Amino acid sequence: MSEKLPKGWKKVKLGEVALYINRGITPKYVEKNGITVINQKCIRNGNIDFKLVRLHDINKKFQSEKILQTNDILINSTGVGTAGRVAIYKTSMKATVDSHVSILRIDTKKAFPKFVFYNLRKREKELEEIAEGSTGQIELKRENIKEVDIPLPSLPEQKAIASVLSSFDDKIDLLHRQNQTLEQMAQTLFRKWFIKDADDSWEITTIGKELHTVLGGTPSTSKPEYWDGDIPWINSGEVNRFRIDSPTKFITKLGLEKSNTKLLPKGTTVIAITGATLGQTSLLEIDSCANQSVVGIIPNERLCKEFVYLWAKFKIREIILNETGGAQPHINKNDINETELIIPPKIYLKSKIPYLRKLFNKISNNIRQIRTLENLRDTLLPKLMSGEVRVKL
Repeated sequence: MSEKLPKGWKKVKLGEVALYINRGITPKYVEKNGITVINQKCIRNGNIDFKLVRLHDINKKFQSEKILQTNDILINSTGVGTAGRVAIYKTSMKATVDSHVSILRIDTKKAFPKFVFYNLRKREKELEEIAEGSTGQIELKRENIKEVDIPLPSLPEQKAIASVLSSFDDKIDLLHRQNQTLEQMAQTLFRKWFIKDADDSWEITTIGKELHTVLGGTPSTSKPEYWDGDIPWINSGEVNRFRIDSPTKFITKLGLEKSNTKLLPKGTTVIAITGATLGQTSLLEIDSCANQSVVGIIPNERLCKEFVYLWAKFKIREIILNETGGAQPHINKNDINETELIIPPKIYLKSKIPYLRKLFNKISNNIRQIRTLENLRDTLLPKLMSGEVRVKL
């Protein structure tokens, strides 16, 4: 960091303001009654996804310092594309991290943990770049982390800056929670109206007979002319998101034409069919292509996106249980095509869908607000961290 610091600020090493910097444990995993273990997959976009945690055998002891404390900063410490990601631990739940994640515990007499977190959040790429090792096997060592420079204003100003940024995150978290509640409401209504109250006279068919399904594809990565265009493209990891409103990458028109990928319209239900995200189901908020680990189900004039999405969410567990795969469990497009689909009469759909659509529209509006808040926060973040924008105390 070579930028000029504002008057009253000082540059320090992370090691100078840290009480503890170390990797987590080597877990012995159990299915239940264990201690929560956060792994690298959990840490993304500055947050911790607790849906991806695993449990460590409570009888296998480890150093007490490795039990997380509120406001510990977690840093992914191995692997290209994952090393350098950071999150802050906001709860008091007993938990730890695995050996691929470092714990950074700040001395609150010297620095404010949330300020340090936000500073590192904007420098994730820089953290990855200081990791050592060969391609694909890089490692962010304790010594690397200790030597990272960080600019510090006074403690009151650190807290004020963190408060401004936290206010954005608090609003974003609230909107995410609202969306989860709206989704649960929609699923509850759907199960009541279209599963529990289903009539024997309703039409029984399959997804493949009624709806158009599309398997994705990937343009050749050895052809640079296929990439960095203006056509959105997602991989299966994106399907883990609640709704998809931004792509993984962009491809060119040539990449679209010369590969098996297809452009899926906004409103398509997408399902991950292999790997760690197997069975994850999401809804496109944008037109986008997808890779070969994703199947899209496109709604039609008779069955709207709300019905198709909620039916897929309801049936996905059954689809997975019917197919086990090999070393890497998977399902395929045909499994989805052959899945049962029960279609209510048009007049019944017309009486119920508007209630679901209202919930889905609210979710979409919240997603747009989230995106706006994230953009504002990310624009403000470097300006606050450099002192270009100051906070009144």
